[in-house]
Amino acid sequence: MSKEITLNSPLDMHLHLRDGEMLKLVGPLTSKTFAGALVMPNLVPPIRTKEALLSYKARILEACKGDTFEPFMTLFFQEYSREFLEEVKDQIIGIKLYPAGITTNSENGVAAIDAESLRPTLEAMSDLGIPLCVHGETNGFVMDREKEFMPIYEGLAKSFPKLKIIMEHITTKDAVELLEKYDNLYATITLHHLIITLDDVAGGMLQPHLFCKPIAKRYEDRDALLNAAITGNPKVMFGSDSAPHPKHKKESCGCAAGVFTSPIALQVLVELFEKHDSLDNLNAFLSLNAQKIYDFKALKKDITLVKEEFIVPNIYEDFGENVVPMYNNQKLAWSLK
Repeated sequence: MSKEITLNSPLDMHLHLRDGEMLKLVGPLTSKTFAGALVMPNLVPPIRTKEALLSYKARILEACKGDTFEPFMTLFFQEYSREFLEEVKDQIIGIKLYPAGITTNSENGVAAIDAESLRPTLEAMSDLGIPLCVHGETNGFVMDREKEFMPIYEGLAKSFPKLKIIMEHITTKDAVELLEKYDNLYATITLHHLIITLDDVAGGMLQPHLFCKPIAKRYEDRDALLNAAITGNPKVMFGSDSAPHPKHKKESCGCAAGVFTSPIALQVLVELFEKHDSLDNLNAFLSLNAQKIYDFKALKKDITLVKEEFIVPNIYEDFGENVVPMYNNQKLAWSLK
């Protein structure tokens, strides 16, 4: 008999769904296999009002065609009044802070991140129990941007000890080590950063579909992330940072940053955790840790995978849009049942 594994309410706690026709294409590729996902707000224009938030959530649910799936909504960080945050608190799971210009559609982000200038909003978030999600990079040398951001995380963690701070899509050993210094720091880790290094992106022929921000780092960084995930570290959770771009924007001069992993994430994670004899810790990484960190109960949704060969499609396309997944045309050891 084929070997099977059932995952309980898998969650993706960092996801880009875009909007319009691209949302219609990629939304179901997550909602089919995940019970919920934390959706990033960096649209054009970004999600900053209650009206925009509720409208976007409605479009997501419509795209996901009745699947058992909950989109966890976020706002794009700016100065918000306590009254506004009280009004939207039950509609959001967190607020996402982007340093200005550091990644896709972040031009309207925060120019200077320091505790005092952000204090009114962060104190209100802290009092109301609204987590802060952060893209933690400076504008320095690309390999050092996350490491250079560590003192900023420390400053925020010290200044607002009751505020839950999520270090999004961490990529370095430094970030893993910092997690243990402060009770209010947590992190998401992507699928691709558990597997690739910069060598895989640019060590030989350039691989545009592995190019992302934050950029993949060194072997020791990847190994630190992998160890945190497979050992069941309660401060880390899965966040794919799956970021769809049309093929012509990836395979071009000025390659867009983002790796599209949504339709293969569960298959590859099962294979990865099996390889390291850590399948007993996979549900913690994929679901339980996130529910404890964000303090919610996920929708009940069991996803069964079977150990049978699956060939990843070369491209996903519909509604006039297309996107190439990680591992396109390659064989995986596990399939969705």
